Amino acid sequence: MGQFRINAMGLGGVRPAPSAPPAVDGERAPARAALLEVSWEVCNQLGGIYQVIRSKAPTMVKRWRERYLLVGPYVPARAALEFEERKASGWVGRMIDALGTEGLSIRHGRWLVPGRPRVLLIEHESLRHQLDEIKYRLWEHHGVPSPSGEGLIDGSILFGEAVRRLLVAAAREWIGPGAEEGAPEGKRSDRRLIAHFHEWLGGVALPLLHRQHLRLAASTVFTTHATQLGRTIAWGDEWFYDHLPFLDHAHEAEKFNIRCQHGIERACAHACDVFTTVSPITGEECAHLLGRRPDMVLANGLNIEHYNVGHDFQTFHAQFKEKINRFVMGHFFPSYAFDLDKTLYFFTSGRFEPRNKGFDLCLEALARLNAELKGLRAQGIERNVVFFIVTQRPTKSLHPRALSQRGVLNELHEVCGAITNELGDQLFRTAAARQKVPLEEMISEYWNLRFRRTQHAFRTDQLPLVVTHLLEDDAKDEVLNQIRRLWLFNQADDPVKVVYHPEFIAPVNPLWGLEYEQFVRGCHMGIFPSAYEPWGYTPLECLAMGVPAVTSDLSGFGRYVQETIPDLCGREGGGLYVLNRRGRTFNEAAGDLCRHMLEFCKLDRRERIRLRNHVEARSWEFDWTRLGQAYDWAHDLAMVRAGAE
Repeated sequence: MGQFRINAMGLGGVRPAPSAPPAVDGERAPARAALLEVSWEVCNQLGGIYQVIRSKAPTMVKRWRERYLLVGPYVPARAALEFEERKASGWVGRMIDALGTEGLSIRHGRWLVPGRPRVLLIEHESLRHQLDEIKYRLWEHHGVPSPSGEGLIDGSILFGEAVRRLLVAAAREWIGPGAEEGAPEGKRSDRRLIAHFHEWLGGVALPLLHRQHLRLAASTVFTTHATQLGRTIAWGDEWFYDHLPFLDHAHEAEKFNIRCQHGIERACAHACDVFTTVSPITGEECAHLLGRRPDMVLANGLNIEHYNVGHDFQTFHAQFKEKINRFVMGHFFPSYAFDLDKTLYFFTSGRFEPRNKGFDLCLEALARLNAELKGLRAQGIERNVVFFIVTQRPTKSLHPRALSQRGVLNELHEVCGAITNELGDQLFRTAAARQKVPLEEMISEYWNLRFRRTQHAFRTDQLPLVVTHLLEDDAKDEVLNQIRRLWLFNQADDPVKVVYHPEFIAPVNPLWGLEYEQFVRGCHMGIFPSAYEPWGYTPLECLAMGVPAVTSDLSGFGRYVQETIPDLCGREGGGLYVLNRRGRTFNEAAGDLCRHMLEFCKLDRRERIRLRNHVEARSWEFDWTRLGQAYDWAHDLAMVRAGAE
């Protein structure tokens, strides 16, 4: 069995050293052990856990090979895009056949992502007729109440019961007759089955299995990526972490009407052999709200190779920045123009949780930056900032004016191209003959008139839009209302411009024609000063693409970097700025963020290139070949606690 390691830091967290060599070797997994990793987000993207499972897959497959199976719900529309069904053989095939005779259908195949891991997708809805019985068991044995008519909760409970049945069948087929707790010592198999559960949505099977006393080699791991109660309370409590030690978890769950989710999560934390979370700061929540300190911290990594484009990442930055330039020209230039060579592109993105994600802090700091950059203009230093807020909100449609202006810009580009083609040969011959002819006389009347008409159609007396879409309820939108309060209206003399884009960027959007990753590569800095963030992939994705970023010490990622790779977030230009928010007021944090953005604005092009090179090179510290080692330790520890030899 591979070695595991637990250090003595505050929450018993595991910290893979950044300087450690790649830890995953296809031969390291115990030969007679199999690993099933269970998540609601296998082939079913909802949030950040999907990214964790998906990006980690090549590393897990390399270690476990065919003895690694991911387990998720069968969602036909999404499975059609990501799942390739294949017939199973061996013990997995026997398990699927046995469950099929009991009325539970399991689909076996490959997830169409790097690593091509084996996947078991469960048609859990076939158990709906047993929902009330399962809910009663959860209440009777674990004190977990289940509301009626809650689709997500009902689905997770059905999925949990289906996973319980699957694991019972897997234990019998893989381990053999010695799977039961009471089996005679001499008849117990030396095979082990490890089950690793993610979040309450995927973990309902854990307390059900614990009650059943099946051995499954008693090897279970549970990872909470964010406590449901912590996320909910933090939404409205600026001093959440200061108040955390004094909160009554039961009272708070009742207050916010999440007793079921909290109860399941707490039951999972106590039923597993090894309890883990993704960051030390989330570990604090677990200790106070779930009643158990995590055994290990499993930091989230990325498959950095997916983002790595070698030395071309600087070329890609320039290429995709031109695409953003095109958007900016269509959005702002009908009202007024500014020098794009003296303009920086900053952005923030994520779920619409304005306070938790730090959107509110970004806007406050931008209002201050606007005044600071006006002061620089008085000194003869010109710098503009266009700040994009990218999130998902209910919208009616793209704003008609945004579409119209982009359409006219495209027309202007086509007209200019046609004129250039018409002039090319004629200008060459005239120049070679040393003749002097005014360029306007060389353009045909048709193109001359069309050019002037298109220019005229492009102009407007209105200010540029702040939001690119028609929101369903813009009067109550928190971000838009804060923009109004701060008077960030994109005036001509404002160095800071704001573009609120309430839809995730995709190539099908006529304003962009870009993938989200391409948009990120074209920007100069990503800003994510979260007030609550169990991990935070967005700044890590920035680093992987060579884009400097801002995070906070209230995010798991920021805290992890501060404690393990401090030189990356040093004030000497490490490329990642960790904003100190804990124990500090909103205004103090806004002042610090404004100062950092101002310092970045003062960098010249050569200094910005140096930063991009630095962060891209250091992003390999977060590759799964390094951080995946903590998962190995967690699985090894689970087997040790189960009494495996």
